[in-house]
Amino acid sequence: MDTARLRPSEEVARIGEADLHYWVYPAGAGADGADQHETVLMVHGLRGTHHGLELIAAGIARGRVIIPDLPGFGDSEPMRGRTHDTAGYADALIELIRRLDDRGRPIVLIGHSFGSIVAARIAARVPHLVRRLVLINPISTPALAGPRVAMSKLTSAYYSLGRALPGKAGHALLSSRWVVLASSRAMTRTKDKRLREFIHDSHLRHFNRFHSPAVLSETFQASVTSTVADFADAIGMPTLLIAGEHDEIAPVAGQRELADRMADARLEVLPDVGHLVHYETPLAAAAAVERFLGTP
Repeated sequence: MDTARLRPSEEVARIGEADLHYWVYPAGAGADGADQHETVLMVHGLRGTHHGLELIAAGIARGRVIIPDLPGFGDSEPMRGRTHDTAGYADALIELIRRLDDRGRPIVLIGHSFGSIVAARIAARVPHLVRRLVLINPISTPALAGPRVAMSKLTSAYYSLGRALPGKAGHALLSSRWVVLASSRAMTRTKDKRLREFIHDSHLRHFNRFHSPAVLSETFQASVTSTVADFADAIGMPTLLIAGEHDEIAPVAGQRELADRMADARLEVLPDVGHLVHYETPLAAAAAVERFLGTP
């Protein structure tokens, strides 16, 4: 999908004593009855930037879409005096939401992967600011207690080593081209050669846009020590869970359990895709979001 036509405007907000960059995608043409005044805020995952969610944003016609680079990633500066974990990111985005809410209306909040945990924390903490919640490839089971525990512990050691090494050496280890490609290949499920090349190229261009090994290590530790389930009981607004049929990081079984726990949740499982719904099946994900926002 061509995202060039979106022509987002880049904005900057001073939050947490740091510059937070976010991109505003204007309201699309929309379908009949679409609310062009809706605000949709999207939260990217670990090591991501706003670029990773643009393909889904391109398919959302209801109102303006806003995608920030989380503090310490992409163009956004790291926060000062705050930890780069789910609580710190939630604080920063709640402040952004309040600044965006010039009409006094709650927003639609969408989170992908690690961003799903941040989004869930926001929804549980300030439910009056969130009208509907969408969690894509949501992290519902602890990485350090599931079937991938050995790999999670190895990855944790990798990030800890990157943080312990001197600045340039640590950054070089954590941004290794071979590690990034190995991670990208492990998550990709499509057999489409051109799409695979696009995904790997996207990861090589954006996966290493972290401010420092310390910020990345803090964020990674948060990603493996918390889940959406930690906040499930406090989330009451209508919620859509979008899962990948072959997602090994966020397995479908965990999504079913999560949906059952939440007060008003529905689950949509997309076939033939894993953890990269935002790259491999963005049109299907966007269509699911549109249907969800169009229901009473």
